[in-house]
Amino acid sequence: MVIDVPPSPSCRQSPPVLGAASLLQSQPRRGTGSARTGAMQQRRQALDFALGGAAAAGACVLTNPLEVVKTRMQLQGELRARGSYPRLYRNAFHALVLIGREDGLLGLQKGLGAAILYQALMNGVRLGAYSQLEALGFTREQGGRVSASCSIAAGAAAGAMGAVVGSPAYLVKTHLQAQSAAVIAVGHQHNHQGVTTAFLTIYRQQGILGLWRGVSAAVPRVMVGSAAQLATFDSAKQLVKDQQWFSNDSWMVGLAGGMMSSIAVVITMTPFDVISTRLYNQPVDEVGKGRLYGGFWDCLLKVSCKEGALGLYKGIGPAYFRLGPHTVFSLLFWDELKKLAYPDYREKI
Repeated sequence: MVIDVPPSPSCRQSPPVLGAASLLQSQPRRGTGSARTGAMQQRRQALDFALGGAAAAGACVLTNPLEVVKTRMQLQGELRARGSYPRLYRNAFHALVLIGREDGLLGLQKGLGAAILYQALMNGVRLGAYSQLEALGFTREQGGRVSASCSIAAGAAAGAMGAVVGSPAYLVKTHLQAQSAAVIAVGHQHNHQGVTTAFLTIYRQQGILGLWRGVSAAVPRVMVGSAAQLATFDSAKQLVKDQQWFSNDSWMVGLAGGMMSSIAVVITMTPFDVISTRLYNQPVDEVGKGRLYGGFWDCLLKVSCKEGALGLYKGIGPAYFRLGPHTVFSLLFWDELKKLAYPDYREKI
């Protein structure tokens, strides 16, 4: 914006008079510069969201078999006391072999399309929003160092936005990953024929709101996981840099930060993950109301009372083996993609 400053009363000189040609030349240049700057900022913001989605989708392809295993183990023995049901899936490795044998090798990639869609939507918004908050300086102290508390708050806010956007895809992903051959089936079987038919079936039977059933658990799940992941990732990277284990622009800094971050994520997120899986997969009545759980708190109480506190940590083994690599790959890919996309990013890290 151009501000015309009036001449001082003591100044007797007349202000210079600009010709029409001068005005036409000077004004558009300023406007064009502002427009270009705004357009560049919009493109960068869009790119931030795209990079976050691409990084998470790439990691999803590598870790989806463990997501299938985790879903099955979290549904095993639903609302039954420990020891009162047959354990079809004894551990993560046994589950991988069992699913591969009964459902076929492609059974280990069940729900992959919905999982990629979920990761692209949820993490595109989550990592993109977090990147914007980072760029605005909300995650750093006045001295420029990473602030753990600010990173946690920014991660939680970004996670909540991502959870709402990605909730329908997570619903379909859970339904498809729970489906299996009858001999190894656990939890309710929805019997969808594919991703598209699943979306259409849910919409026709329950309406548009039915696609967001379970979002009450998805928001705290992703908020907690996102806050733990993004805050510890930044802090871990700062620790690695302070210790000078690797050069600041080395991809090993991101890898080490992701490995440390995954421990915090799996510990804090697993109870919320179990609740989300149960709410998303439960059968519903003709009006779309859950037949097993009334909501987040009802599910938390029922699982705790009937399955014990350890019921909230069902599937923690595959959750770590899945979340660990997924955290490492998604954050590492995100870090490396930003280095490629933004020439000035290396100077900031």
